Amino acid sequence: MNPKIIGTITTYPGMSQSDWLWQQTPHNFGKWGNIQMLANHPEPDFLLMYQFDFPRQPKQQSWMDKIRNYRHPQPEIDIREKFRNVPQERIIYLIREPPLAEVIEITKANYEQAKLYCGYISGPDDFAPKPDYMPAIWYHSNSFRELNEMPPPAKTKFCSWITSGVSRTANHRQRLDFIKLLQQQKLDFDLYGRNLPIWAQGNGTVNNKWHAVAPYYYNLAIENYAENDLYVSEKLWDALLAWCLPIYYGGAAADKLLPAGSFLRVPSLDEKGVQFIKEVVANADYWHEAREKIAEARQIILHELNLLNWLSNFESQEIGQ
Repeated sequence: MNPKIIGTITTYPGMSQSDWLWQQTPHNFGKWGNIQMLANHPEPDFLLMYQFDFPRQPKQQSWMDKIRNYRHPQPEIDIREKFRNVPQERIIYLIREPPLAEVIEITKANYEQAKLYCGYISGPDDFAPKPDYMPAIWYHSNSFRELNEMPPPAKTKFCSWITSGVSRTANHRQRLDFIKLLQQQKLDFDLYGRNLPIWAQGNGTVNNKWHAVAPYYYNLAIENYAENDLYVSEKLWDALLAWCLPIYYGGAAADKLLPAGSFLRVPSLDEKGVQFIKEVVANADYWHEAREKIAEARQIILHELNLLNWLSNFESQEIGQ
């Protein structure tokens, strides 16, 4: 039986790769179970709208604009042209970004638009049509087989953190404040990421995330949002897949999805949190104690939480109806 083809559209910049998610399956060309991920296929069986922002309604026009548009009307682009003739019941709309206060109205507007075109609509927030966690994607370039079969790589340093200097929201600014506090308290860790402020003394952007995570026993996995029990991001998956013990700050979704003991929780992003991290990274004892739980969590991420596995299960349910 030929697999069902999953096409994809997104408004994430630069995410138009033909081989998107192919590293998340042991099979060639994006195959997993009864589906095949071919993001740019012209006639897919299913369409995944992944963090897709619908066009916003135009602002109130001036009277001059109205006259101009009346004389020289601009053709409207029908959003359905992007759907490649996939029927509504086979269009999946998944939001992966957190419901930050600064974007919550945009997210709600996207859900309302999605209801017009999509058969399944979900996101990691309570106001989504189907509230649920976002199935796992990860950002290591290693093959699935390598991740699945590898023993722990050599660990030569204690702690790293990959983040960015983004400061658009209050949550982002809280994260930057925590970097400053960690440095004031002389925590020994390596900081990587794009657009970090000069005072952060970061090591710059890494092209391959593996290089900044795998050699460390611990990785700081600090979510941008921790206020519900649905949101969890690749920050946790990437740390565990690199055989790190994550020192995690986030909501309760992680507790539902992963075995107890596979990550440690930062109690707060303040001096209490700094002291907790200092105790953990003083040696490798916590990592050794958690090694079996890390191995268990890695298998759950690879085989169960994997977005390709989720899509395969969705296809089976849809076809079986």
